[in-house]
Amino acid sequence: MLTHVSVVLCRPKFSENIGSVARACVNMGCSSLVLVSPRSFDLKKAAPLATSKGKVLIEQAQVHDSLETALKDFHRVYATTARVGKWRKGILNPWEAAQSIMDVEKSTPSCALVFGPEDKGLTNEEVELCSHIISIPTSKEAWSLNLAQAVLIVLYECFKLIPASDCRQIKPGDSRLITRQESMILNQNIREALLTIDFLDQDNPDYFMMPLKRLLSKKDLRHHEFNLLMGICRQIKWMAHKNNQGPQ
Repeated sequence: MLTHVSVVLCRPKFSENIGSVARACVNMGCSSLVLVSPRSFDLKKAAPLATSKGKVLIEQAQVHDSLETALKDFHRVYATTARVGKWRKGILNPWEAAQSIMDVEKSTPSCALVFGPEDKGLTNEEVELCSHIISIPTSKEAWSLNLAQAVLIVLYECFKLIPASDCRQIKPGDSRLITRQESMILNQNIREALLTIDFLDQDNPDYFMMPLKRLLSKKDLRHHEFNLLMGICRQIKWMAHKNNQGPQ
C-alpha cells in the first residue's frame, strides 16, 4: 500500500479536518500522519470524523513544532498549493506526481505530501522547503478545496497505481460470455414469448425478429444475463398460458 507515503498537515486549523484527513489516509492505505503546529487540536472533535481506524492513526501521529524539522528525514517532499504562477514553476498534477511517488523501480524513497492550513495554505517559505509542487485542477469559478478533499485526491492518484490484487475487490468476476448455441436458444425463446403475447406478426415472425437480434448482438451477453432473459421469457409464456386457460 502507501507505506512509504506520509501526509504532513502544516498548521491545520480545525480538529474536525484532521479527523477527516485521517479517515482519507486509512481509506487509501496511508499509515503515516504528521502534524506541524496544529492549532487548538482536540482529539474528541477529530475522532468522530476519523472513524476508529483513523483515530488510531491520529493517536500515532508525529507532532512537530516546525515544518523544517518534520521534513528532515524524507527523500522527496511534495508541497500542495492552489496558488500558482510567478516563481511557482514545474507544477505537477496529482496524477503526474503519483507516477514519481509510486516509482517502485527506484527503491521507493520515503515521500511527504505537505498540505497547508485551511485558511491560507502554505507560505512561500514553506513551499521552498519542498522539492516538488502539486496543484489540483478545479473549476475556474471555485478552486479552493477542503483539506481532506485535497488529501484524498492526491492519495487516490497514488492508490490507483497499486496492483489491483492488493486492493479491496469491489465487483465479483463477470460470468462467462454466452456461446453461439446459447445465443440461438435465447433468440428462439424470445421469439416464442413474443408470439404468445402477439407482439410479433404471426405470418412472418422471423422478419420482425431481425431488429431485436441485431440489438442483442451489439452487446456480448454474459451467462447471468442469458439466465435473466430466459427467465423473463418463461414468465411471459407462463402468464400467457394462464390467461388463455381462463378462470377455473
